[in-house]
This record gives sequence, C-alpha cells and structure tokens, in this order.
Amino acid sequence: MDRELFETMRLELRRGTLVLAVLACLRTERYGYTLRQALAADGLEMEESTLYPLLRRLEGQGLLTSEWREEEKRKKRFYVLSPGGEAMLAALTEEWRGINASLERIL
Repeated sequence: MDRELFETMRLELRRGTLVLAVLACLRTERYGYTLRQALAADGLEMEESTLYPLLRRLEGQGLLTSEWREEEKRKKRFYVLSPGGEAMLAALTEEWRGINASLERIL
C-alpha cells in the first residue's frame, strides 16, 4: 500500500469529522487546551495548528462564541456553541448518522 497516498486520504476523511467533533465538544464551554484533551481522550488527536484556525473559522461563521478570561493567572479564550452552532450541530449530526448508516451497509 502507498503510505503517502493513505495519509493524504486519511487526512481528507478526518477533515469533515473534526468539525462535527469540535462542535459536539463545545456544547460545554472549553478553552483550546482542554478541548484538545477532550478530543484526544475520545481518540481524535488534533494538532494546535489545526485546532486554532478551525476555532477561528467556526467563530467567524457564527457557530461559536468566545470570551477571554483570566484563569490561574493566565488569560484563556473560552469557546462555546452559539445558538446557530447548536442548530448546525443538530443538522450535521443528522446528516452524519445518515451517511454513517449508508457506509455501514456498503462496507
């Protein structure tokens, strides 16, 4: 098997699922580091260089809100789903379940 091609396709497959995973994790307010930990604990490790641009993009799309707060003498940016993000998560979850069911039948 071509390892390089596999890695390219694996990353492509993960890209969309990471958006769904981040939205789902942000039903509970978190800052970047604790979000990365929560995702990793569930088997979805993500580099900071992937996570932070994704968070900024989702916030720019109106799916997240964020707030800077000081915690443990450090400023941290906390993220949580916006009402629009909650609606998007529900719609994407329904879509994911349909796709997943189809793929299970096909595979």
